[in-house]
Order: sequence, then structure tokens, then C-alpha cells
Amino acid sequence: QVQLVESGGGLVQPGGSLRLSCAASRTIFSIYAMGWYRQAPGKQRELVAAITKSGSTFHADSVKGRFTISRDNAKNTLNLQMNSLKPENTAVYYCKQEPATWGQGTQVAVSS
Repeated sequence: QVQLVESGGGLVQPGGSLRLSCAASRTIFSIYAMGWYRQAPGKQRELVAAITKSGSTFHADSVKGRFTISRDNAKNTLNLQMNSLKPENTAVYYCKQEPATWGQGTQVAVSS
């Protein structure tokens, strides 16, 4: 079965950057839409960004201009470039493949 493994999380100061990656086994992005979600303590999991089967992208209003989702079909990787990070971006970030396959998550902590 398909497995998703996130990496790239860590501790960063406000205004800093991180690049998250999701390694997808046996995944063809032309068939499956992919997305990045996050869940902060006490909050519900929310969609951060997504990329459709055709390559079109969506970014939540709260991250537009700062986060960028992309994919590398040849390497079967999904990426999320996060710039100008804010403390409220602290959360566990999850990679998802439609319709219901999730990675284990990677922790992002933004703190002074």
C-alpha cells in the first residue's frame, strides 16, 4: 500500500523558513491529488495547501504569499516551502494523498 513519510520539520525563529517534504511510495501525482494539512494543539486539522491532479495549486488565505506547495513527479515527493514563519504556524504538519492516506506528521515549532 501507499506510504507517506514527512520530513523537514523542526524549530525555527519567527520570520524563518522551513521546507517540508513528503516521500510517497508508489504514488503517481497525475492520478492522485495531494495536500498539506496541519493540526495545532486544541484545534482541528486544517488544509494548508493542495495540488490537484493537473498540477493546479491552492493555498489557504492565511499562508498565501508565504507558503508554496510543489511536487516532483519523478521523485514522488511533495514539498511545502514555508517562509516568513509565524508562531501561530506551530503545528504538526501532515501530508495527504486522496482519498484518505495520511503520513505520520512532522512537527513545526515557530518560537523566539
